Amino acid sequence: MTVISHALPAAGRPLSGLRVVEVATFVAAPLGGMTLAQLGADVIRIDPPGGSADYTRWPVAASGMSLYWTGLNKAKRSLCVDFRSVEGRELVTRLIAESGPGGGIVLTNADRPWLSYEALCKVRPDLIHLRIEGHHGGGPAVDYTVNANTGFPW
Repeated sequence: MTVISHALPAAGRPLSGLRVVEVATFVAAPLGGMTLAQLGADVIRIDPPGGSADYTRWPVAASGMSLYWTGLNKAKRSLCVDFRSVEGRELVTRLIAESGPGGGIVLTNADRPWLSYEALCKVRPDLIHLRIEGHHGGGPAVDYTVNANTGFPW
């Protein structure tokens, strides 16, 4: 397992000592994770091999790296895991459920049964689970679509 660290020193920040595991794409959840990281939380972003769906989202630098993705993931650590495999899901579950006062926090917008509150609280009863949904009925939505649909740009 390789964890790449882009995190800033957290000493003296209000959320220092908390660890948040983020399994998310696009704007709302990664922005929430970035904010928590800037406040001192140790945010570990989980990405699949080859990058998440927003890894190459426009605008991109000459290298092909998404400026959008890079900006929303500053101050986080990154872990590449194939969570389509049983082993990958078990690894992420263990990371979320590890003991200690700073663990047991997950931020996601993924609609996966193994990432649900119901599944994860069986292994960590004091779990803090935040799932950000796109539509009030629970369906997914890309933030750009929701913002335009609600008139936010105007």
